[in-house]
Amino acid sequence: MSGSRNDGIIAREGIPFVLGAFLCTAACGALSLTLGSPILAAVAAALFAVTFWVLWFFRNPERTPPDGDDLVISPADGRVLHAVEVEDHQYGGGTVVKVSIFMNVFNVHVNRVPVSGVVIKRAYHAGKFLVASLDKTSEENERSALTIEDGAGRRYTLVQIAGLVARRIATYPRGGDRLVQGHRYGLIRFGSRLELYLPQGTDVRVKPGDRTRAGETVIGVLPTSEETPGAG
Repeated sequence: MSGSRNDGIIAREGIPFVLGAFLCTAACGALSLTLGSPILAAVAAALFAVTFWVLWFFRNPERTPPDGDDLVISPADGRVLHAVEVEDHQYGGGTVVKVSIFMNVFNVHVNRVPVSGVVIKRAYHAGKFLVASLDKTSEENERSALTIEDGAGRRYTLVQIAGLVARRIATYPRGGDRLVQGHRYGLIRFGSRLELYLPQGTDVRVKPGDRTRAGETVIGVLPTSEETPGAG
């Protein structure tokens, strides 16, 4: 089983950044006191602000998923860009419901599993680093995708997409891993985008402009296996 709901108040990917920012701040502050330099003091104050921002960016709050076996919960904090029915030519899902969520640099960037299931496919695509709010990033930007099958035979794909300043996608599950809804499964730094490809017939509960919270916001209600084309 991959992932854990609570891995500490700071995401582990951020620890090197937090330590580096803290050490630079401490060194600059100590040097400014030793030399009595107002310039170094100002630099130390700026570095302190950077350290605080790094801590804030890599925060990893506790989240509690709502009850319901057929609920899809948000994989990311952010703003809904689209919630539309499309043809999935990239991941072979046929007609699906695509929900896109944009994360800015102020959102929590820890990603969480939207529906419990088993990873049946993992795919990485090298690409560009365009602004993640643009529609063409779905096919042109660097991205990491997981296709998951739940206990009812329904399949969906979860895609992490790098953005303009997001140059590192962390995706921990591998093929065959069993994922638990609400558990942490990865992170993208810094601004980025998450996309969900859900079974046709999913009752979407969000619309463009809505704000989401990873692990808590209900994105939609899945159809039963009998209602899902190709399930089972």
